[in-house]
Amino acid sequence: MSRVNSTRVTGLLLVATWMTFLAGCASQPTATSSTASPSATAAAGAPVAADSKAQKDLRVQLSFLMQSLDAPLIVAIEKGYFKEAGLNVSYERGFGNADTISKLGTGNFDIAFSDMYNALEFNEKNPGNKVIAVAVTQNKAPFSVVAFKDSGINSPKDLAGKKLGAPAGDGPRKLFPLFAKEVGLDPSSVQWTTMDAKLRESFLLQKQVDAVSGFSTSVLPSLLKAGKSINDINVFYYTDNGLDFYGNAILTSAAFAEKNPDAVKGFVQAYMRGMQDVLKDPSAGLDTVIAADQSKLMDRTAEKARLEVALERLYVTPEVEKSGLGSIDPQRLEKTIEQTVEGFGLKSNPQVADIYTDAFLPAAADRQVPPASERGALK
Repeated sequence: MSRVNSTRVTGLLLVATWMTFLAGCASQPTATSSTASPSATAAAGAPVAADSKAQKDLRVQLSFLMQSLDAPLIVAIEKGYFKEAGLNVSYERGFGNADTISKLGTGNFDIAFSDMYNALEFNEKNPGNKVIAVAVTQNKAPFSVVAFKDSGINSPKDLAGKKLGAPAGDGPRKLFPLFAKEVGLDPSSVQWTTMDAKLRESFLLQKQVDAVSGFSTSVLPSLLKAGKSINDINVFYYTDNGLDFYGNAILTSAAFAEKNPDAVKGFVQAYMRGMQDVLKDPSAGLDTVIAADQSKLMDRTAEKARLEVALERLYVTPEVEKSGLGSIDPQRLEKTIEQTVEGFGLKSNPQVADIYTDAFLPAAADRQVPPASERGALK
């Protein structure tokens, strides 16, 4: 059996497992109304025809502030793809992956963008509010350690004896001992400094730390916005050093997926259409996100750098070229789950089917990567 087929069987088995599990639950978490300001929320843009079927409201939370990485979502909204799927999509900013997952699991949102590995930790602590991934949006995780070249850190081993900075709950920080093991570095040879996420790059710029761990898609744009050049920076990606993690995914709660399968399927399909459009014309995708930013505070140069990282490293890989957008390699995910259990200190032994299903993916023909000849340059 091929990997793709085995994954689909896994997904179908998971759906059956959910139905059995949810039948024994006393109640479903109650969704609460959102409290973000109007500038943080946007409704789907295309008008509904008079004879159109009723639209189902769908509450979506981003992983953080709206960024260029949200271009597939915003493009799908602006082009009416969600409306065509019978969905009225609204979204709000997030406050980091762990917070986003928590709010999804407790019913504040129907769909969210975050990573599967923090979701595993949440599920272990909250078995009654389980969340699952229904499509992977970033085939490679942007987990990294970032340092300035003038610090003398030109390889991971050069981190020995250095001071690293990150928030306490930072995923790459939690996984650093595994990263160190892979590169032949004693993890106890570094000293950690803890700070709020919004201060991470400032600590590095002010040389209060020698390097930081985090998502390259967050760290690099902030450093470039502060006047640094990409030639000033070294980025050590975990995916290049033995930790082949997936990046963010489309998540929902098991309860919501069981009760609203058509809505979940419709959302994933519309999002994939938006992703295909962004891959074809990333400049238009970037401009669409900036135009949708009601705060008007987005910096195009920084957001372009963020999207460049995604286009070059996260969205399209040989695995995606082969299997299509949204899917996973079960063996690869299984290995990274095992690494998460070790790195996060989980007590359970989760399997692929506990965190991911392909049951809500469109047919493979509808989620193919556009041919290279049709993919425009980001300008």
